[in-house]
Amino acid sequence: MARTRDTDACPGALQVHRAADGALARIRLPGGALTAAQLAALSRVASEYGSSTLELTARGNVQVRGITDVTAVSEAIANAGLLPSETHERVRNVVASPLSGRAGGNADVRPWVAELDAAICAEPSLVDLGGRFWFGFDDGRADVSGLCADVGVHAFPDGCALLLAGRDTGVRLSPGEVVETLVIIATRFATTRGTAWRIKELSEIESLLPGVELGAAPFAAVTRPPVGWINQDDGRVALGAAVPLGVLPARVAEYLAAIEAPLVITPWRSVLVCDLDEAVADVALRVLAPLGLVFDDNSPWLTVSACTGSPGCAHSAADVRADAAHALDADSTIHRHFVGCDRACGSPLAGEVLVATADGYRRL
Repeated sequence: MARTRDTDACPGALQVHRAADGALARIRLPGGALTAAQLAALSRVASEYGSSTLELTARGNVQVRGITDVTAVSEAIANAGLLPSETHERVRNVVASPLSGRAGGNADVRPWVAELDAAICAEPSLVDLGGRFWFGFDDGRADVSGLCADVGVHAFPDGCALLLAGRDTGVRLSPGEVVETLVIIATRFATTRGTAWRIKELSEIESLLPGVELGAAPFAAVTRPPVGWINQDDGRVALGAAVPLGVLPARVAEYLAAIEAPLVITPWRSVLVCDLDEAVADVALRVLAPLGLVFDDNSPWLTVSACTGSPGCAHSAADVRADAAHALDADSTIHRHFVGCDRACGSPLAGEVLVATADGYRRL
């Protein structure tokens, strides 16, 4: 599908989206990484200038809605160290295996995330990527590759596969070639994309890598986050907390920040609290679970998601979040995503997408 706008309308921390419920800012978090102090700052921003909630996105980013003072919010985001480049802030879309370097996987992709973020900000031509283009790092557990990033790598035991639109190109990279190669591909796309926002919209994806043949099928899509008590390889613990419908109350975010541990926002709208001693993890779990965070892998909350819906989105035909909450089914094995219109924002690559109509919901 070719783009329908000549300018990039994707929101950022500086260029906000004017939604039905007020201004919306999206803060990019490469690899989903967030410090406790940064989460505390975002919680204050949401409480003082927004809707008192934080929205977690399918790219591991955070949104603040209902903003009453855009300038104050952008200044607070910058002061928290979350705005390293005013020119490139909307194109810093980097998703990585959330547990990489802590539990499992064939490689620790976190150094690549930091290196790529710096390289993106240093390349002037990448300003033209647009806010929808994104990079993916899969450490070999096949969680991120199935999300079909525009360009990314999948770490195998014997090397890294270069992926385009989630499909294997057959090209294998050494660790030292990964970031440079991704920047080259992104730069080619930025300078030749024509009317395309995403690589999958190109009529000939192979034009970015002449001579390659893409794999017939992408990796399988993952729709569920890692939740519960997760033993790290170093003997410490990570707690995986699903956030129902991706809406994190600012007050709950304050409790998460108070643990003073590294955090990761996942592309499944959940939070990982990492590097905990067992005693701290036990106390944190007992405090956080009653606040509405989900640590049970069998919870029906893991099988539903939704777009913003009414009243936040003027295009929506229903309050889809409320409807999704009412439709929880403990026996469901299929992920259901509720949307307010045919744009189907935030739809996962697997499961059912249910579109609100005047007569109820229909499958997209």
